[in-house]
Amino acid sequence: MSDDVEKNVEKNDHRASEVGVKPERSEVAKNEAANIYQNAEDFEKYGYVARGLKSRHIQFIALGGTIGTGLFLGVGRALAGSGPLSVLLGYSFTGVAIFAMMQCLGEMATWLPLPGAIPQLADRYVDEALGFAVGWNQWYNSAITLCVEISAAALVIGYWDHNADHASIYIAVIIVLIIGLNIWAVSVYGEAEFWFASIKIITIVGLIILAFILDVGGGPDRHRYGFQYWRNPGAMKEYIGTGDTGRFLGLFNTLVNAAFSYGGVEMVAVAAGEAENPRKNIPKAVRRVFWRILFFYVLGTLAIGVLVPYNDTKLLQAQADGAPGAAQSPWVIAIDRAGIKGLPHIINAVILTSASSSGNAFLYTGSRYLFAMAQIGQAPRFLLKCSKRGVPIWCVAITASVSLLTFMTVSSGSGNVFNWFSNIVTIANLFTWATICVASIRFTAALKAQGVDRSTLPFRAWGQPYTAWCGLVFFSIIILFNGFAVFTKGNWKVEDFIIAYIGIPIFFVLYVFWKVLKRTKIHTPAEVDLYTGKAAIDAEYWPEQIPKNMLQRFWYWLV
Repeated sequence: MSDDVEKNVEKNDHRASEVGVKPERSEVAKNEAANIYQNAEDFEKYGYVARGLKSRHIQFIALGGTIGTGLFLGVGRALAGSGPLSVLLGYSFTGVAIFAMMQCLGEMATWLPLPGAIPQLADRYVDEALGFAVGWNQWYNSAITLCVEISAAALVIGYWDHNADHASIYIAVIIVLIIGLNIWAVSVYGEAEFWFASIKIITIVGLIILAFILDVGGGPDRHRYGFQYWRNPGAMKEYIGTGDTGRFLGLFNTLVNAAFSYGGVEMVAVAAGEAENPRKNIPKAVRRVFWRILFFYVLGTLAIGVLVPYNDTKLLQAQADGAPGAAQSPWVIAIDRAGIKGLPHIINAVILTSASSSGNAFLYTGSRYLFAMAQIGQAPRFLLKCSKRGVPIWCVAITASVSLLTFMTVSSGSGNVFNWFSNIVTIANLFTWATICVASIRFTAALKAQGVDRSTLPFRAWGQPYTAWCGLVFFSIIILFNGFAVFTKGNWKVEDFIIAYIGIPIFFVLYVFWKVLKRTKIHTPAEVDLYTGKAAIDAEYWPEQIPKNMLQRFWYWLV
């Protein structure tokens, strides 16, 4: 490093300590700071995000990231369109692909836990242009999903207040609340997500238990459901076509809906750069993805499918009218059918907290994607500016400004805007997951080419590189055929075609733009940068927590 850089880095021993590096190890971190940023002056001038997310924050961010409005509201649309068995299989197949992708991401993010993670990993292991494309793709994905969740919250509040003139007031209040939780400190965001996720987890567990009780005849009406709705009207609803073709298309249609519901599952890797002890906490969260998918989505969709027929008049009417909040939820419809009073209002309140929680989380992730892009020189440098508490304030402000698009719901209707936004962000999610798989394939090749023994990795993904290839193929198929319905006879609509496929040219325009502008090339496995910034992570130290009793032992296992 130059004398000026050395001098600037020397001034920042205290800053290195703030980001989680112990003072006795800070010399390593100082040397690495000049590499993670484009120059060490940025480290002093703009600051750095702080490792303020504790283990319980990370675990509950990972848990909460898999439970959103898709599971409470969106699954009703899939049930009405395809039938209970198709929903169960569609969410299960997509869940397997998500598990494969998260194994890949967990391996890379544990090796090098950086803020934003995904664009930086694609930039290093594949091509700078791919990092640029996925970074900006995932930023607008997070920003639009922020609008989706605020729009969903507007739907939910409409369950109680039918005055459409009040919608803009509620939207403004939610936006201010979410910005407040993000602008103060990352620990405040983490604490909010901990409690939001706790509410969602308790609710979904309670609903699954309630579904079992109702199914065996334990409800007020004493009706035993069994699998009667799988026989009449049927387990798989025909979609567009008839017979086996129609049932297959119905199943395929649920894959797209499931992709939206799983959106945000990669959130835990975005938080890796601000997590305490990431080498322990990130693998723990990733290993539990399988069980979260199995319990929340597989059991959840099974429970819904046995309690509500796909031709239920309330379900169909709610989907057609864009009914507010809990009125769209098959959970609430099942509760109403069973004759349980008062519970729908509680479920509606939980859906409101779920939408607010997801909006909070996507403002966080969107701001960190911007920060990651600025770190690698693919976004303006002023975005590196962090507050004294380690919050990238300009990144938060710019991402939050997109939430103003939610006011479109006042004129266009919350239900319509919710559907527009959810379709657009589904493709962005799929491109991000596909990119993670590509980066993992290249990461595995780089490890082999550079003689790194996989047994030395802090976390090893299962079945590599085949796991990554399977995930890539699955996500690519959904991207290409997600809008298949518009090509069938009598279903062509320009608006539907644009919503289904606009994400594809956006992604490739971003990729080609940066490739041409910077003349980038795909990295060979031998030249992939596996080590820049790794020494600073290796130098960090967190003392092991020793449980003193059975209660603490359970808590440490849980979080």
